[in-house]
Amino acid sequence: MCLVLEPWAAIILAGGRGSRLGGVDKAGIELGGRTLLEWALDAVIDAREVVVVGTPVPTERPVTFVRENPRYGGPVAGMLTGLDALQRMPAYVGVVAVDMPHLNHGTWRRLLDAAAGTDGARLVGPDGHWQLALALATARLQQVRPDYEGQHDHPLKALLAQLDLTPVLAQGREHEDIDTWEDLRDS
Repeated sequence: MCLVLEPWAAIILAGGRGSRLGGVDKAGIELGGRTLLEWALDAVIDAREVVVVGTPVPTERPVTFVRENPRYGGPVAGMLTGLDALQRMPAYVGVVAVDMPHLNHGTWRRLLDAAAGTDGARLVGPDGHWQLALALATARLQQVRPDYEGQHDHPLKALLAQLDLTPVLAQGREHEDIDTWEDLRDS
């Protein structure tokens, strides 16, 4: 049962350079006959609104596409650009990298449950490292929001260090992302 009863929105970060993949657009990479963007959209099926920060492509689900400002500015620029593109500001926003195909709606329910009444929650792998799958209280995020205009690579860790985020242990392969061709092969 999801404790966050209010509608939530999702921001899918899909505007990276894919440097370790030779510059390939990760959102369009196929796994099991579906693109990574399609996997990400399925995972956030319960979100009231979805913003994809990246190159616009046709999708079955209505989404808003935006480009981060500055372009290739990193996850903070992408997250805040996505937040600004929401039509209605929800109490909570899910932020996820497009390259995490093993997330599902159950992952988001656990993250949102853990975030209820707090600054938010983050997915943590079995090795203790956190992943770019976050459920954040938007009011608190706005309080710690940096002035990122024109900045590249504002440190995500520095932004998140200002928030008290509840760790949520990944189940199965939820924590795995695809950064290299070997990661794709092993998924």
